[in-house]
Amino acid sequence: MLVDMYLHEKTFSTDSFLSLDEIVSIAKAKGLDAVCITDHDSMGLRETAEEYTRRTGFPIFTGIEFFSLQGDITAWGLESYPDHRIPAQDFIDLVNAANGFCVSCHPFRNNNRGLEEKLRDVHDLNGVEVLNGSTDVEANRKALRFCRELGLQAIGASDAHTTQQVGKYVTYLPEMVTALPDFIAELRTLPTRPVIGAFTATAVPQYGTAPATM
Repeated sequence: MLVDMYLHEKTFSTDSFLSLDEIVSIAKAKGLDAVCITDHDSMGLRETAEEYTRRTGFPIFTGIEFFSLQGDITAWGLESYPDHRIPAQDFIDLVNAANGFCVSCHPFRNNNRGLEEKLRDVHDLNGVEVLNGSTDVEANRKALRFCRELGLQAIGASDAHTTQQVGKYVTYLPEMVTALPDFIAELRTLPTRPVIGAFTATAVPQYGTAPATM
């Protein structure tokens, strides 16, 4: 299963140019099996996305990109979220109390929004985004080194705000799922693979080798 784990839709992410229809259309054309909507500090698209999935059968998993006091964290499984910035550890604790899944996104991007070396200070984080479509190669490689050091799930995602970015980096999951609880359970229990290029599903050796058949 190939999933773009991190996209922004323009209704609730004002810096995005993407509509939900555009996201799904491009994702399908590139061979993706699902997408995640992780808007900035909002899960406002959740009901619309759930209805879209019921109507079309294409899985859309709604999460959030939350700007904690130490940096951005993407998360799935919350019913509600804080209406103000809180410490990263407090947010991670909220996600785990809900049996959710949380990821340090673009931890070393040069925009003062990543956890950076504070990755070592938090505990019970579930994953690290090691391929981010809006982050340079060296910052992604540094994220991979930290991910391996900490023994966390390795995530690939486009962080798309425009049509050209959708599917640039994705995550491979070994089992096909369509419901958010099953998606979270798989992320928490089965190994992930960050992948470059959704259509060809090409995994770079240093990021782990994806299975030949997807």
